[in-house]
Amino acid sequence: MFKIDTESNRISRIETKRFIDLGFRERDHLQEWLANQPDALGEELLIIQKEFDGFDDTRERLDLLALDKDGNLVIIENKLDDTGRDVMWQALKYASYCSNLTKSQIVEIYQIYLNRYCDGGDAKSLLCEFLDAPDLSEVVLNSGINQRLMLVAANFRKEVTSTALWLLNHDIQVQCFKVTPYAMAQDLFLNVEQIIPTPEAKELMIGMNAKEAEEKNTEAELKNRHRIRMAFWEQALEAMKSSQCDLFNNINPSKDHWLSAGSGVRSCPFTLIFGVKEVRVQLEMTRTGSLENKFLFDRLYEKKHEIESSFGSPLEWLRLDDKKASRIQKRKEFDGYNREQWQEMICWLTEHMILLESAFRSPLLKVNEKLKITTFDNEVQA
Repeated sequence: MFKIDTESNRISRIETKRFIDLGFRERDHLQEWLANQPDALGEELLIIQKEFDGFDDTRERLDLLALDKDGNLVIIENKLDDTGRDVMWQALKYASYCSNLTKSQIVEIYQIYLNRYCDGGDAKSLLCEFLDAPDLSEVVLNSGINQRLMLVAANFRKEVTSTALWLLNHDIQVQCFKVTPYAMAQDLFLNVEQIIPTPEAKELMIGMNAKEAEEKNTEAELKNRHRIRMAFWEQALEAMKSSQCDLFNNINPSKDHWLSAGSGVRSCPFTLIFGVKEVRVQLEMTRTGSLENKFLFDRLYEKKHEIESSFGSPLEWLRLDDKKASRIQKRKEFDGYNREQWQEMICWLTEHMILLESAFRSPLLKVNEKLKITTFDNEVQA
């Protein structure tokens, strides 16, 4: 690897190092790096435990336990300069141990992790946020035997890569990542490279009776909720056509818990939310760059008094500093799946979406004009 010097139009070598020569250790360093930056492995992962030892009749510990965006468990095994011969056998054992973890057990494991390493937090709500689900009852976790294996090391022995490729051919989800430390002067760098890709996941056979029953019940409930949402949105959109709210005239009913319509500003939609326990109207800022979203939010927040006076009541201003997006919302509690309340819910949504659009339309356009002449550091936004 080389560093490019654009001024001299030359390149200079970045020296390849070994972890052991740099004094790095597997548990104290490599594991911590990945636990705090799991997307270094090429996708969004949620770490739910470190040094997990919750296996019956064994004292073995897996390095990192994670969830992917589909709710599958991911077993991450880390080795420093060499995988050794037994890493694949270790990972397969851990996957088999984890294959019977139920949703409630996974929630408990994650809650323990939050309490121990993250100063607390609510596991259920954070899982819903990560999986983009309105309610945990709609989520299937650790389905079938879709457990995934990720092996991380500086060097992979032939017996390990050969086994990984054989497992891939038999639809076992395995990924191998080669990690290489580099040094240049006092600066240290880490390159993470996937050397063995995972094919598309295919659901395999195995599973505990209790977990299978849980999955079937969840899938049936999910289908029912999709039907309910479709029926609610059909009724709501039809009612809105007869109101002063024309934002959603060209929007079709959906099985999702939300419907969005354009505000006239890119990636800042007005959104209706239909939940199990509440309904909401909101303005979202969902641009690719976090700084743009925070800029829009902050400039609007400067007009908070004016906007809320126009809206007619206080709003919730959610800057969400730890997230890319921001939003401003108004909500009201309802029993969402009680059809007898639907008419009242639809009237509330319609009335407050009209107020929300009226309150934000002009301020949002003005703030967007300021945004157009503002520059941001793309690296900071990414």
